[in-house]
Amino acid sequence: MKVTTTALATLMALGIATAAHAEIKLGASLSASGGAAFLGDPEAKTLEMLVEELNAKGGINGEKVELVLYDDGGDPNKARTFATRLVEDDEVSAIIGGSTTGTTMSILAVAESEGIPFISLAGAIQIIDPVRQFVFKTPHTDRMACEKIFTDMQKNGITKIGMISGTDGFGASMEAQCKDVAGGYEIEIVAQETYAPQDADMTPQLTKIKSTDGVQAILNPGFGQGPAIVTRNYAQLGIDLPLYQSHGVASDGFIELAGPDAAEGVRLPGTALLIADIIEDGDPQKDVVSAYKAAYEEKYGEDVSTFGGYAHDAFKLMTGAIERAGSDDPEEIRDALEATDGLVGTTGTYTFSADDHLGLDLSAFRMLEIRDGEWVSVD
Repeated sequence: MKVTTTALATLMALGIATAAHAEIKLGASLSASGGAAFLGDPEAKTLEMLVEELNAKGGINGEKVELVLYDDGGDPNKARTFATRLVEDDEVSAIIGGSTTGTTMSILAVAESEGIPFISLAGAIQIIDPVRQFVFKTPHTDRMACEKIFTDMQKNGITKIGMISGTDGFGASMEAQCKDVAGGYEIEIVAQETYAPQDADMTPQLTKIKSTDGVQAILNPGFGQGPAIVTRNYAQLGIDLPLYQSHGVASDGFIELAGPDAAEGVRLPGTALLIADIIEDGDPQKDVVSAYKAAYEEKYGEDVSTFGGYAHDAFKLMTGAIERAGSDDPEEIRDALEATDGLVGTTGTYTFSADDHLGLDLSAFRMLEIRDGEWVSVD
């Protein structure tokens, strides 16, 4: 399904998203509907808004941008089909998308084989490690999330943890990364449980972790509804231990789904967008975050999200590369993208290189805690 400007809210119609006489074609495949819509919907809306803003200012080097946007519904097979269509039929010069790790892996296979620059909006480290010539991404990796969480645990004297992980692509990848780096932070995983994406009750797994001797905190790698259920069950069981979640649920929607009371005290690594209203003056991200938040919320009448921020950064990175390249040739765009140096986004400040197609370090993460239904920084 291709999403149009007028039909984005309903995700029903077919057609080109913007600018009927555009000269630069930008493609996207996002999970704007289905189980990952909490990721893809704000991403799609963000791209539509930014294309509209850019074209109103004259486009890139005087050329309008046409956004060809498909809704893959979180289905990797559809994502691959749409990526192929974007390249072969729509003849786009670059692609943004992959709301999930699964859809990203499908799209990147096409991007690499066809030589089309692609910026992913998903979290797993395998997207950019090993480095692929045409593939970049904007969210922090799951490995970085583990490192940020373990840094906070270490600071608070936590050495033994239980882990309950989703079996989806993101959850499984982050679980593996956390296990790989835990020893470096003197963290021992003494209990380990999993749950499937469709599970509606994680009480048995949490009960096992709670009864394990020595557990000082619990970590939940996962995204979607699973972590909210874990959080509610956690509160229902009266577990009096710190609960850490992943950046995969870094949004106000997580608080609403879990319930403010149950979510009280939950910690996770997130981006500056979640604390946009309390970012200190002088913070290099303040102006970028504030401008995006204001524009998005005015246009759509809903809260901005971390996930829309990933699309914002991808768009700024890609259009900046196109502008510097002075061309819509994919190879030249790729080269300009890899040369990005110091672009300030909502997620962090990006500097790419031939060896680094993420361009962020651990300082781009903020350690956040939920207090009275709001996000606060605890760094």
